[in-house]
Amino acid sequence: MKAFAALYRALDAATAIKRKQQALGDYLRAAMDDPTEHASAAWAVYFLAGGKPRQLAPTKLLRRLAQEEAELPEWLFDECYHAVGDLAETLALLLPLGGAIEEVSLDAWMRVRLLPLRLLPEEEKYAQLCEWTRALPQPQRLVFFKLITGELRVGVSRLQVTQALALAAGVDQTRMAQRMMGYTQAGRAPTATDFAALTAPASADEDAALKEGQPYPFYLAHPFQRPVEEMAEVLGPVDDWIVEWKFDGVRAQYVQRGGRFALWSRGEELVTDSYPELAELSRWLPDGVALDGELVVMRTEGAASPQDLAGLRPFALLQQRLGRKVVTAKILRELPVAFIAYDLLEQDSADLRPSPQIERRRLLETFIAGALSRACDFGVALPLRLSPLLTAPDWPSLYARREDARALGVEGMILKARAGAYGVGRRKGSDRDNVWWKWKLDPMSVDAVLIYAQRGHGRRSGVYSDYTFAVWSDSPEARERMLIPFAKAYSGLTDEEMRAVDAIIRKTTVETFGPVRSVKPTLVFELGFEGIAESKRHRSGVAVRFPRMLRWRLDKPVEEADTLQTLRELLPAQHA
Repeated sequence: MKAFAALYRALDAATAIKRKQQALGDYLRAAMDDPTEHASAAWAVYFLAGGKPRQLAPTKLLRRLAQEEAELPEWLFDECYHAVGDLAETLALLLPLGGAIEEVSLDAWMRVRLLPLRLLPEEEKYAQLCEWTRALPQPQRLVFFKLITGELRVGVSRLQVTQALALAAGVDQTRMAQRMMGYTQAGRAPTATDFAALTAPASADEDAALKEGQPYPFYLAHPFQRPVEEMAEVLGPVDDWIVEWKFDGVRAQYVQRGGRFALWSRGEELVTDSYPELAELSRWLPDGVALDGELVVMRTEGAASPQDLAGLRPFALLQQRLGRKVVTAKILRELPVAFIAYDLLEQDSADLRPSPQIERRRLLETFIAGALSRACDFGVALPLRLSPLLTAPDWPSLYARREDARALGVEGMILKARAGAYGVGRRKGSDRDNVWWKWKLDPMSVDAVLIYAQRGHGRRSGVYSDYTFAVWSDSPEARERMLIPFAKAYSGLTDEEMRAVDAIIRKTTVETFGPVRSVKPTLVFELGFEGIAESKRHRSGVAVRFPRMLRWRLDKPVEEADTLQTLRELLPAQHA
C-alpha cells in the first residue's frame, strides 16, 4: 500500500503529462524488479486503468467511524464534510492516529481484508474499520478511504497507463492494449500472474493465447463540431467518407472462436450472459470472426433487408436490460436485443483491422447478408442487422439528412475515412485518413427554473453548483400552476457564472434540507439534453439523458419558463 499511496499522491500533484508518465514508469519498473510486489502492482494497474471497486462499507458506518473516533458531534462532521466536499478526504483528515503503525501490502489489503469486509455483520465490520484505521500510516489514509468508498479516481487515462506499461515492459503499445482488454472487468481480483503476463516480453505463442475469446481494443470516435460550411475544407469531399447512423445503444464486440462466442461491452465487461438471445448467432456464424457494433432493443421479424431498422426501439427500453443478473422469458419477449454490426475486425481468424475501411465494409456486407440468408432458409430471424450506409452528393445535403436522426431514434451520424484502418482508442483528430468522427445532433432543450441547490465537490465544495430544475405544470393561463422538478445538472456554467449563481442562491434560500437548499424561483436556464423518455420513477413522468446548462437566461422571467407539456412534446412519437 505504501508504494501505491505514494504513486497516487505523485499523480494527484502532477499537472504535466510527462510528470505523470514518469511517476507511472518509476512505479512499474520498481514493481517489475521486485517479484514480491507483483500482486500489489496487479491491483494498482487495475485501479489506474479504470477498474472500480464497489463501496465496501456503508456511508452511515463511515460517518459513525469519524464521529466516534474523532469525538465530533454530527453537525460538526457535516460542516467538515461540506467544506471538504469528499467523504474519503474528510475521513483521512479527521481520524486521529493510533499507537502501533503497521505496513500491509495493497494485495493483502484488497484480497485478505477489504473484499471479505462486505460479508461481515455491521458491528464486526465497524470493529475491523476501527482497528485498521488506528494502525494505518497517515500517508496511506486517503487511498485507503478512497478504496473503502469506491471513489478511487486517479488523474490518468487508460491510454496513459497502457503507454507506461508498454514502455516499462519494452513491448509495442498495440500489443499492450490487447493484453489489457478485459483486465478491468468488474469483479476481477488481479493476481501476480496477471501482472507478470502484462509485463512479459513478447513471445511467438502470445497472439494465439491472447485471442482466445478476447476482444480487440475498441476504436473510438472524436466529436465533430465544426460548421457544415467548413466540412469540405476540413474533411475533403463527402465521397472520401463512409457515413452511418450513430446508434443510441451499447457498443459491443461479438467474438466467436473455438466453437464458443463472447460478447464484450466497450467498458470491457463480458456481457454474454446478459443477452442470451444472441446465442442464436453462434449457430449461423463461422468460427474465427469478430464483429464491432451496437446492442439495441429491436424486433427483427419480417425485416425486408439486412439494413432494415424498422423495429428499432428507444434507448430507454435498453436501459431496462442493463445490469440484470437474470433475464426472464417476459423480458426476452418484450425487450428483445439485436446486434447492429458496423465493422468486421476478424474473419477466418485473420486480423482485418489494418485493411482500409471500405474493404472491411464490403466484406462485412457479404458476411452479414450470407448469415441472414442461411438462417432465413430455415425460417430463423436472426437478431443481427447491418448498419446502413448513408449517401449524399455533398456535405450540406448530408447535413439536411442528419435532421432525420431524432425521428429514427438515433443520435446523429458517424463519419469514417474510407481509406482508414481500425485503430486503438482515439486517434489524433489531425490524422484525417485514420479517424472516426461522431457528428451528433444538437441537444434538445427547454427553459427551466432552478428550485434546489447543493454544494459541489472537490474545487467546488464551497460553492452551490449542483442544481435541480423544474418546468411549469401547465400553461401561463392556468390559475394554479406549480413547478415540477425533472432534472439535475451541474455542468455548463463558467466559474464566474457559478459564483454569481451561488450568491443568488444564498440570498434567496427558503428552506434547508441537510446539504440541499430550496430557493425562491428567480433563475431560468436553458437546459440541454441528449434524449428523453417516459419514466414512472419521476414525478414529472419523464427522464432526460445527460442534462447540462446551455446558458443562463437572464432575459427570461420565471413565469415564461417552459411547461411539462412542452417537455412531453419532445418525447419520441411512439411514447408521446
